[in-house]
Amino acid sequence: QVQLVQSGGGSVQAGGSLRLSCTASGYTRSRKTMGWFRQAPGKEREGVAVIITGGGGTYYVDSVKGRFTISLANAENTVYLQMNTLRPEDTAMYYCAASAYSSAHMVAAEFAYWGQGTQVTVSS
Repeated sequence: QVQLVQSGGGSVQAGGSLRLSCTASGYTRSRKTMGWFRQAPGKEREGVAVIITGGGGTYYVDSVKGRFTISLANAENTVYLQMNTLRPEDTAMYYCAASAYSSAHMVAAEFAYWGQGTQVTVSS
């Protein structure tokens, strides 16, 4: 079992920055890939960024490349999403997730464990 507890998020004006945090506990073999997903009202959940533990690399959806950074800390028990130059279209509920697979594919079905979600609202 893996538990994911999120913090961070909130409201910011366009061009601003926010950082999301996710602290993981539990079986490490079930979190070979950590990721951030988001879901806006009326839209499907989409992958934003993933990071493969053990130095496996980071991957981003095109719309956030150059603006968002995913990273690990605390012996890979914490995953961050630093979000800069935020845009109104980044407004969504953001979820941390863990997968037992080492994969760059941001496919929600591959992630068995999810955080509680945190709202990010960007105003123009």
